[in-house]
Amino acid sequence: MDTAPAAAKRDFLGFSHLDAGKIIELFDFSLFIKKKRREAPSGYTYRPIEGKTVAMIFNKPSLRTRVSFELGIHELGGYSINLDGKSIGVNSREAVEDIARLLSRYNDAIVARLHEHSVIEDLARNADIPVINALTDLSHPCQILADAFTLYEKGLWKDDCKIVFVGDGNNVANSWIELAGILPFRFVLACPENHLPDAGLLETARAKGAGTVEIVHDPFEAARDADVLYTDVWTSMGQEEEAAERLETFRDFQINAKLLAEARPSAVVMHCMPAHRGEEITAEVMEGPQSIIMDEAENRLHVQKAILVKLLNHEEYRKFHLTHRLENVARKLKT
Repeated sequence: MDTAPAAAKRDFLGFSHLDAGKIIELFDFSLFIKKKRREAPSGYTYRPIEGKTVAMIFNKPSLRTRVSFELGIHELGGYSINLDGKSIGVNSREAVEDIARLLSRYNDAIVARLHEHSVIEDLARNADIPVINALTDLSHPCQILADAFTLYEKGLWKDDCKIVFVGDGNNVANSWIELAGILPFRFVLACPENHLPDAGLLETARAKGAGTVEIVHDPFEAARDADVLYTDVWTSMGQEEEAAERLETFRDFQINAKLLAEARPSAVVMHCMPAHRGEEITAEVMEGPQSIIMDEAENRLHVQKAILVKLLNHEEYRKFHLTHRLENVARKLKT
């Protein structure tokens, strides 16, 4: 008797397997997820991953990522198991392939926040269940998806949107660059000459060519007519010994009132957090009327819930989009 082939396992390690249409689908589903939560202040009843368990491996400290994933899993009806990466000994006490295979026997998905990107690739390669990149030294796709969704939600996303990242060519900048290979927008990285982004991701994004990527070394040149000014800490986790040197290197790469004045009057300010007020951003700008930093932080919850449903209950995800398309057709027929 013929049997249908099993559905391919889906991971979320970055944007390489997505196209513009799939990203907009994720954004629309995130809006739906967010609306569902606001409609049920006394009891969240939308639970499409009821009974699913998600193992969360954290090799790095976390506030937003851990809380948003743990809460999101709970609200969707699932259960999270939190594992300290040092305690389980990723790649020391336990081989990555053994961890991946074992967790696949126990759980329905893995969320991992790690140092080396190669480790999360090994996890995904050896796991039979979906693996989600909650941050590596190379990339931070959940953060950037939530950031882009925030602009989409506010009606600020457009093909000629100029997003200027001021600071280090780090994992957050890398994910913006990767996204620029898929969505049409203008990304400008203003960084010191010796703090460039990943060359491979940059080359791939430029080859895909959906958006544009520019690297400049003058933040004021970069900020002119910007729609978004974005920054991150100058010293990331694991770079603490370089803190004094980095303070000196990046001192001219601060988002402050003077730099903000170079952007469009309608420009917004974003930061992936944690923020060091007085270093990469001033308190005045962070708390000012153009800041949407807390909005993007909140949206980590809604976007990650959308990712979880897409990976763990794809039928529910597809059902939403079919209903969504039919509603749009009906709306157009009425008008």
